Amino acid sequence: MSTSAVKIIFISDVIGKPGRVAIRGLLPDLVYEYGPDMVVANGENAAGGFGITREIFEELKDLDIDIITSGNHIWDRKDLVPCLEKRDDLLRPHNYPQEVPGRGWTIFTCASGVKIGVVNLAGRVFMNALDCPFKVGREVVEKVRKETDLIILDMHAETTSEKAAMGWHMDGLVSAVIGTHTHVQTSDERILPKGTAFITDAGMTGPMDSIIGMRREKVMERFLTSMPVRLEVAKGDIVLQGVYLALDPESGRAIEIKRIRKSLKKG
Repeated sequence: MSTSAVKIIFISDVIGKPGRVAIRGLLPDLVYEYGPDMVVANGENAAGGFGITREIFEELKDLDIDIITSGNHIWDRKDLVPCLEKRDDLLRPHNYPQEVPGRGWTIFTCASGVKIGVVNLAGRVFMNALDCPFKVGREVVEKVRKETDLIILDMHAETTSEKAAMGWHMDGLVSAVIGTHTHVQTSDERILPKGTAFITDAGMTGPMDSIIGMRREKVMERFLTSMPVRLEVAKGDIVLQGVYLALDPESGRAIEIKRIRKSLKKG
Protein backbone atom coordinates (compact mmCIF):
# COMPACT_ATOMS: atom_id res chain seq x y z
CA MET A 1 0.00 0.00 0.00
CA SER A 2 1.23 3.50 -0.85
CA THR A 3 2.32 5.61 2.12
CA SER A 4 1.43 8.91 0.42
CA ALA A 5 -1.66 10.72 1.67
CA VAL A 6 -5.03 9.60 0.36
CA LYS A 7 -6.86 12.62 -1.03
CA ILE A 8 -10.62 13.08 -1.18
CA ILE A 9 -12.93 15.80 -2.46
CA PHE A 10 -16.39 15.87 -0.88
CA ILE A 11 -18.96 18.00 -2.73
CA SER A 12 -21.86 19.04 -0.56
CA ASP A 13 -25.62 19.05 -1.32
CA VAL A 14 -25.94 19.44 -5.09
CA ILE A 15 -28.99 21.68 -5.78
CA GLY A 16 -30.78 21.09 -9.08
CA LYS A 17 -29.40 21.95 -12.49
CA PRO A 18 -27.31 24.90 -11.17
CA GLY A 19 -25.47 22.49 -8.86
CA ARG A 20 -24.76 20.13 -11.72
CA VAL A 21 -23.54 23.04 -13.85
CA ALA A 22 -21.24 24.08 -11.00
CA ILE A 23 -19.72 20.59 -10.88
CA ARG A 24 -19.26 20.49 -14.65
CA GLY A 25 -17.58 23.90 -14.65
CA LEU A 26 -15.52 23.75 -11.45
CA LEU A 27 -14.68 20.15 -10.60
CA PRO A 28 -12.04 19.67 -13.35
CA ASP A 29 -9.92 22.49 -11.88
CA LEU A 30 -10.34 21.09 -8.38
CA VAL A 31 -9.22 17.67 -9.58
CA TYR A 32 -6.19 19.28 -11.20
CA GLU A 33 -5.42 21.25 -8.01
CA TYR A 34 -5.86 18.45 -5.46
CA GLY A 35 -5.41 15.22 -7.41
CA PRO A 36 -8.05 13.30 -5.44
CA ASP A 37 -8.14 9.53 -5.17
CA MET A 38 -11.93 9.69 -4.72
CA VAL A 39 -14.70 12.25 -5.28
CA VAL A 40 -17.90 12.01 -3.23
CA ALA A 41 -21.00 14.17 -3.65
CA ASN A 42 -24.25 14.39 -1.71
CA GLY A 43 -26.75 14.35 -4.58
CA GLU A 44 -30.12 14.08 -2.86
CA ASN A 45 -31.27 17.52 -4.11
CA ALA A 46 -29.86 17.20 -7.62
CA ALA A 47 -33.25 16.84 -9.38
CA GLY A 48 -35.10 20.15 -9.14
CA GLY A 49 -33.99 20.54 -5.53
CA PHE A 50 -35.81 17.41 -4.36
CA GLY A 51 -34.44 13.92 -4.87
CA ILE A 52 -32.35 12.50 -7.67
CA THR A 53 -33.46 10.69 -10.83
CA ARG A 54 -31.74 7.77 -12.51
CA GLU A 55 -30.79 10.04 -15.42
CA ILE A 56 -29.25 12.65 -13.13
CA PHE A 57 -27.44 9.94 -11.18
CA GLU A 58 -25.81 8.85 -14.45
CA GLU A 59 -25.04 12.49 -15.29
CA LEU A 60 -23.20 12.97 -12.00
CA LYS A 61 -21.29 9.74 -12.57
CA ASP A 62 -20.24 11.05 -16.00
CA LEU A 63 -18.89 14.15 -14.23
CA ASP A 64 -16.37 11.90 -12.42
CA ILE A 65 -18.22 11.54 -9.12
CA ASP A 66 -17.21 8.20 -7.64
CA ILE A 67 -19.75 7.87 -4.80
CA ILE A 68 -23.09 9.65 -4.36
CA THR A 69 -24.58 9.95 -0.88
CA SER A 70 -28.04 11.21 0.00
CA GLY A 71 -30.49 11.90 2.83
CA ASN A 72 -34.17 12.36 3.55
CA HIS A 73 -35.08 13.23 -0.07
CA ILE A 74 -33.70 10.00 -1.53
CA TRP A 75 -37.25 8.61 -1.98
CA ASP A 76 -38.68 11.64 -3.81
CA ARG A 77 -38.07 10.21 -7.30
CA LYS A 78 -39.45 6.71 -7.68
CA ASP A 79 -37.51 5.88 -10.84
CA LEU A 80 -34.35 5.84 -8.74
CA VAL A 81 -35.38 2.78 -6.73
CA PRO A 82 -33.97 0.24 -9.23
CA CYS A 83 -30.61 2.05 -9.04
CA LEU A 84 -30.66 1.85 -5.26
CA GLU A 85 -31.23 -1.86 -5.49
CA LYS A 86 -28.47 -2.51 -8.02
CA ARG A 87 -25.68 0.02 -7.45
CA ASP A 88 -23.10 0.18 -4.67
CA ASP A 89 -22.00 3.73 -5.58
CA LEU A 90 -25.34 5.31 -4.65
CA LEU A 91 -26.14 5.37 -0.94
CA ARG A 92 -29.20 6.06 1.17
CA PRO A 93 -28.89 6.63 4.94
CA HIS A 94 -27.93 3.38 6.62
CA ASN A 95 -30.30 3.90 9.55
CA TYR A 96 -33.42 3.49 7.45
CA PRO A 97 -35.02 0.10 8.10
CA GLN A 98 -32.90 -2.57 6.47
CA GLU A 99 -35.93 -3.86 4.53
CA VAL A 100 -36.03 -0.75 2.31
CA PRO A 101 -34.16 -0.69 -1.02
CA GLY A 102 -30.54 0.24 -1.24
CA ARG A 103 -27.58 0.31 1.09
CA GLY A 104 -26.05 2.80 3.47
CA TRP A 105 -22.35 2.05 3.07
CA THR A 106 -19.86 0.95 0.48
CA ILE A 107 -16.15 0.40 -0.05
CA PHE A 108 -14.50 2.17 -2.95
CA THR A 109 -11.21 0.91 -4.37
CA CYS A 110 -9.00 3.72 -5.67
CA ALA A 111 -6.83 3.42 -8.76
CA SER A 112 -3.88 2.92 -6.39
CA GLY A 113 -5.61 -0.07 -4.80
CA VAL A 114 -6.34 1.75 -1.53
CA LYS A 115 -9.81 1.03 -0.15
CA ILE A 116 -12.00 3.78 1.31
CA GLY A 117 -15.24 3.13 3.16
CA VAL A 118 -18.14 5.57 2.78
CA VAL A 119 -21.01 5.54 5.29
CA ASN A 120 -24.25 7.55 5.01
CA LEU A 121 -26.37 8.32 8.09
CA ALA A 122 -29.36 10.58 8.77
CA GLY A 123 -30.12 12.49 11.93
CA ARG A 124 -33.38 12.22 13.87
CA VAL A 125 -33.81 15.67 15.46
CA PHE A 126 -36.53 17.54 13.48
CA MET A 127 -36.33 14.77 10.86
CA ASN A 128 -37.82 11.33 10.24
CA ALA A 129 -38.01 8.85 13.10
CA LEU A 130 -35.29 6.44 12.00
CA ASP A 131 -33.07 3.99 13.84
CA CYS A 132 -30.53 5.62 16.17
CA PRO A 133 -27.70 6.89 13.95
CA PHE A 134 -25.22 6.65 16.82
CA LYS A 135 -25.88 2.99 17.57
CA VAL A 136 -26.42 1.88 13.96
CA GLY A 137 -23.50 4.01 12.82
CA ARG A 138 -21.13 2.49 15.35
CA GLU A 139 -22.14 -1.01 14.26
CA VAL A 140 -21.62 -0.38 10.55
CA VAL A 141 -18.32 1.42 11.11
CA GLU A 142 -16.97 -1.56 13.03
CA LYS A 143 -17.99 -3.73 10.09
CA VAL A 144 -16.27 -1.48 7.54
CA ARG A 145 -13.12 -1.27 9.69
CA LYS A 146 -12.58 -4.99 9.10
CA GLU A 147 -11.70 -4.05 5.51
CA THR A 148 -10.23 -0.55 5.81
CA ASP A 149 -9.42 2.13 8.40
CA LEU A 150 -10.12 4.86 5.84
CA ILE A 151 -13.77 5.77 6.35
CA ILE A 152 -15.77 8.88 5.37
CA LEU A 153 -19.11 9.42 7.13
CA ASP A 154 -21.77 11.73 5.67
CA MET A 155 -23.97 12.79 8.60
CA HIS A 156 -27.11 14.24 7.00
CA ALA A 157 -28.84 16.06 9.85
CA GLU A 158 -30.75 19.21 10.75
CA THR A 159 -29.11 20.34 13.99
CA THR A 160 -25.55 21.35 14.58
CA SER A 161 -25.56 19.58 17.95
CA GLU A 162 -26.47 16.19 16.49
CA LYS A 163 -23.78 16.48 13.84
CA ALA A 164 -21.18 17.60 16.38
CA ALA A 165 -22.16 14.73 18.67
CA MET A 166 -21.60 12.29 15.81
CA GLY A 167 -18.15 13.75 15.23
CA TRP A 168 -17.13 13.14 18.84
CA HIS A 169 -18.90 9.76 18.92
CA MET A 170 -16.83 8.59 15.93
CA ASP A 171 -13.54 10.30 16.82
CA GLY A 172 -10.76 7.80 16.20
CA LEU A 173 -13.08 5.31 14.48
CA VAL A 174 -13.50 7.05 11.12
CA SER A 175 -11.30 9.35 9.08
CA ALA A 176 -13.89 12.11 8.70
CA VAL A 177 -17.42 13.05 9.74
CA ILE A 178 -18.88 15.53 7.26
CA GLY A 179 -22.16 17.23 8.08
CA THR A 180 -24.67 17.87 5.29
CA HIS A 181 -28.34 18.87 4.83
CA THR A 182 -28.57 22.47 6.08
CA HIS A 183 -26.86 23.96 2.97
CA VAL A 184 -24.91 26.61 4.94
CA GLN A 185 -21.18 26.01 5.06
CA THR A 186 -19.76 26.31 8.57
CA SER A 187 -16.26 27.50 9.47
CA ASP A 188 -15.49 24.95 12.19
CA GLU A 189 -13.49 22.43 10.18
CA ARG A 190 -10.87 20.75 12.36
CA ILE A 191 -9.24 17.48 13.29
CA LEU A 192 -10.53 16.04 16.55
CA PRO A 193 -8.08 14.71 19.20
CA LYS A 194 -8.11 11.07 18.03
CA GLY A 195 -7.63 11.94 14.36
CA THR A 196 -11.11 12.35 12.85
CA ALA A 197 -11.65 15.34 10.56
CA PHE A 198 -14.94 17.13 11.22
CA ILE A 199 -17.08 19.94 9.84
CA THR A 200 -20.62 20.68 10.99
CA ASP A 201 -21.87 21.39 7.47
CA ALA A 202 -19.96 21.34 4.19
CA GLY A 203 -22.44 23.72 2.53
CA MET A 204 -24.19 23.40 -0.83
CA THR A 205 -23.40 23.35 -4.53
CA GLY A 206 -25.84 25.51 -6.42
CA PRO A 207 -27.23 29.08 -6.68
CA MET A 208 -25.96 31.48 -4.05
CA ASP A 209 -28.46 34.27 -4.80
CA SER A 210 -31.09 32.24 -3.00
CA ILE A 211 -32.35 30.91 0.32
CA ILE A 212 -30.50 27.61 0.74
CA GLY A 213 -30.69 27.09 -3.03
CA MET A 214 -34.34 28.01 -3.57
CA ARG A 215 -35.93 31.14 -5.06
CA ARG A 216 -36.08 33.78 -2.35
CA GLU A 217 -39.58 34.96 -3.25
CA LYS A 218 -41.06 31.49 -2.83
CA VAL A 219 -39.39 30.85 0.50
CA MET A 220 -40.35 34.27 1.86
CA GLU A 221 -43.95 33.76 0.72
CA ARG A 222 -44.07 30.54 2.73
CA PHE A 223 -42.73 32.29 5.84
CA LEU A 224 -44.94 35.36 5.46
CA THR A 225 -48.20 33.55 4.78
CA SER A 226 -47.70 30.17 6.48
CA MET A 227 -49.36 28.73 3.38
CA PRO A 228 -48.08 25.79 1.29
CA VAL A 229 -45.83 27.13 -1.46
CA ARG A 230 -44.09 25.08 -4.13
CA LEU A 231 -40.39 25.86 -3.85
CA GLU A 232 -38.25 26.27 -6.97
CA VAL A 233 -34.49 26.16 -7.52
CA ALA A 234 -33.03 29.65 -7.86
CA LYS A 235 -30.95 31.01 -10.74
CA GLY A 236 -27.93 33.31 -10.93
CA ASP A 237 -24.34 32.95 -9.78
CA ILE A 238 -23.49 29.46 -8.58
CA VAL A 239 -20.98 28.00 -6.17
CA LEU A 240 -19.38 24.64 -5.46
CA GLN A 241 -18.84 23.98 -1.77
CA GLY A 242 -17.44 21.04 0.14
CA VAL A 243 -14.20 19.92 1.73
CA TYR A 244 -10.83 18.54 0.74
CA LEU A 245 -9.41 15.77 2.93
CA ALA A 246 -5.91 14.30 3.17
CA LEU A 247 -5.72 11.02 5.09
CA ASP A 248 -2.94 8.80 6.38
CA PRO A 249 -3.45 5.41 4.65
CA GLU A 250 -1.66 3.52 7.42
CA SER A 251 -3.61 4.77 10.45
CA GLY A 252 -6.77 6.12 8.82
CA ARG A 253 -6.28 9.40 10.69
CA ALA A 254 -6.90 12.73 9.00
CA ILE A 255 -3.90 14.84 8.08
CA GLU A 256 -5.79 17.84 6.71
CA ILE A 257 -9.31 19.15 6.20
CA LYS A 258 -9.87 22.25 4.10
CA ARG A 259 -13.09 23.99 3.11
CA ILE A 260 -13.80 24.32 -0.62
CA ARG A 261 -15.75 27.27 -2.00
CA LYS A 262 -15.46 28.03 -5.70
CA SER A 263 -17.76 30.40 -7.62
CA LEU A 264 -18.92 30.27 -11.23
CA LYS A 265 -20.39 33.46 -12.64
CA LYS A 266 -23.42 33.14 -14.89
CA GLY A 267 -23.56 35.64 -17.72
